[in-house]
Amino acid sequence: MNKKTVPFSEEQIRNIIATYPTPFHIYDEQAILDNVRKLIKAFDWAYDFKEYFAVKATPNPYIMKLLKAEGVGADCSSLPELELCDKVGITGRDIVFSSNDTPYKEFARAMELGALINLDDISMIEYMEKRGPLPEWICVRYNPGPMLKGGNEYIGKPEEAKYGMTREQVFDAIRILKDKGVKHFGLHTMVVSNELNASGLIFTAKMMFELAAEVKNLLGISVEFIDFGGGIGLPYRPEESFVDYDELSAGIKAHFDAIMEPAGLHTCRISFECGRAITGPYGYLVTTAIHHKHIWKEYIGVDASMANLMRPGMYGAYHHITVMGKENEPKNHVYDVTGSLCENCDKFAIDRSLPRIDDGDILVIHDAGAHGHSMGFNYNGKLRSAELLLHADGSVTQIRRAETIDDLFATLDFSDL
Repeated sequence: MNKKTVPFSEEQIRNIIATYPTPFHIYDEQAILDNVRKLIKAFDWAYDFKEYFAVKATPNPYIMKLLKAEGVGADCSSLPELELCDKVGITGRDIVFSSNDTPYKEFARAMELGALINLDDISMIEYMEKRGPLPEWICVRYNPGPMLKGGNEYIGKPEEAKYGMTREQVFDAIRILKDKGVKHFGLHTMVVSNELNASGLIFTAKMMFELAAEVKNLLGISVEFIDFGGGIGLPYRPEESFVDYDELSAGIKAHFDAIMEPAGLHTCRISFECGRAITGPYGYLVTTAIHHKHIWKEYIGVDASMANLMRPGMYGAYHHITVMGKENEPKNHVYDVTGSLCENCDKFAIDRSLPRIDDGDILVIHDAGAHGHSMGFNYNGKLRSAELLLHADGSVTQIRRAETIDDLFATLDFSDL
């Protein structure tokens, strides 16, 4: 269970809205810091532990710089994400570059920054070598396929996922890379996403430790870093619970001691590349109720849309909603909460029991701190909203201004019209 609360009062948020009109995303700075510190502390037993923040979750330099001060690196998958790292001073092996179907210029920039290159496919070895020298540090991405039963709704069955290499390809890739002069090797996997079961995450670690030990045994190569991906989940529903970092750590440590220590791999860096788990619970989409509609169902129209938060429309995902000032009122009305896009999937909630909502009420959509603003788009000419950072003293900093129509039209040429 987790209690869905907001870090501001109705009066506070209305004062903020007076300066920054809705809709906007707002992030709780102190909660993000407390959360990442808790994760890092849970793994203080490890010789070398690293959290690489998944930049795609919340690609904002203020957030990245905040986390960098805590020793957090960056997981990147595109050229702009690499450039964000450079701008905030994250370089070298504090970056993991994991990408698939990747243009060489992106690899080149990652290598220029000194990033750990995570190869998604064995064919990328020849592809890269034809265009320039291979880096001394390379990671290979593992897809266990049908040996890992299940998967989940976000990534699906591993054998149907586009990511990573087969087990045989992992060994072949490492052997080839060694022959070509690569000196430092890592292993990576990402087989689940938004996982709330610690045992599933622990099993992933065990699988990777066994693979590293086998690489050492068969190839005589000591794997120097293992990345478990960013699978730690977020309890979007109140009845769900957060992953217990201490339980997760203890389970991983037991397998590390049993597998990695005897293999002589005790100095191997272990890492996660969490994004959702770090910022997700501590970001909120704030929007205003602007319209009621009564036909076959009851609808509440708000000034945000799927362009501000895609997950409910894309996945049918649940996001909790708080109606400010009515937190303790009975939830005796059933609404669909909708945006204005010309798509019927533009809904934040379907048949949701909520207090009576009046025009002008402020709705706060929870758990929008990751894959919220970053998945925004401009369909219907919607302008992407502002991002705000809420400080411990209640003040706010605008960390991204709202788009304007001029921004939207900036790439168009009207001169010949």
